[in-house]
Amino acid sequence: MEELLQVKDLSISFHTYNGEVQAVRNASFDLHRKEVLAIVGESGSGKSVTMQTVLKLTPCELKSGQIIFDGKDITHYTDKQMQEIRGSQIGIIFQDAMTSLNPTMKIGRQITESILRHQKVNKAEAKEKALELLVQVGINNPEKRYHQYIHNLSGGMRQRVMIAIALACKPKLLIADEPTTALDVTIQAQIMDLLAKLKEEVGCSIVLITHDLGVVAANADRIAVMYAGQVVESGTADQIFYHCAHPYTRGLLESIPRLNAAHDARLTYIGGTPPDALNPSPGCAFSARCKYAMRICRQQAPEKREVQPGHFCSCFLMDDEAEDTRKKTGWEVSL
Repeated sequence: MEELLQVKDLSISFHTYNGEVQAVRNASFDLHRKEVLAIVGESGSGKSVTMQTVLKLTPCELKSGQIIFDGKDITHYTDKQMQEIRGSQIGIIFQDAMTSLNPTMKIGRQITESILRHQKVNKAEAKEKALELLVQVGINNPEKRYHQYIHNLSGGMRQRVMIAIALACKPKLLIADEPTTALDVTIQAQIMDLLAKLKEEVGCSIVLITHDLGVVAANADRIAVMYAGQVVESGTADQIFYHCAHPYTRGLLESIPRLNAAHDARLTYIGGTPPDALNPSPGCAFSARCKYAMRICRQQAPEKREVQPGHFCSCFLMDDEAEDTRKKTGWEVSL
């Protein structure tokens, strides 16, 4: 399949009073046209900052790497060049609509702002397009909502307005950053169904950033698992859910509550805490929390290897030398 977005060996740092925080380290993944790629991981794993860097929305230092969008290298695009891409070719839905939308500006104006900037239309035509978008995202009585402020809307409706703004110029890529945060389960399902429907209508690709594996299972074509700023595993949804190859991925999957579990069964969790981004260890970032860790895991970082066609993992457990460890721990059951 043709690739719309390629992120290659991306490393990002932030300079703080305490030193340099290595937020993302050598992250690589790609996104095909008209597919949904989910980026999953614990909070602080680098999911959001990676995609914000693609759009140049964060004041970080790009240490190394390459970002290719629609066949063009945009790694070192200026802010002026990115302004032509943001909104028109790449749309984004932020985590919290209440804090992302302007509380002093009417909803209609917030939608038409993007349309007027990127399309050759007058204000009347922009309003007509905005009303069509409100209908498209499932908001009733669009004329009334057009003249309201965000505090007049429920959480689900605010999220629909965010989606309308993101899709106003029919972008090729939609970044959905935790689009179901703080919404109840019913509204979550409605929002994800809406995104799936709009993806087919607009023909865009979606990067879904989330830690909700239930949402991922129902919507993603492929998955990239991030931990401590690194992509530790990537593959199709079936490969990740049914043939995971990294202990961190297995830990995430085992942490999902089961409906068929015994009433007295204890919840599974990943012990320990993520590593210090100010002083990353020379070995595997997950080694301190990994029950399968070997000596080499603490000494050097594993290289990415292809476990199955299209299924990549960075873990020493995949080496032939780790066969004894795999047999002792029963790890081969997962492969």
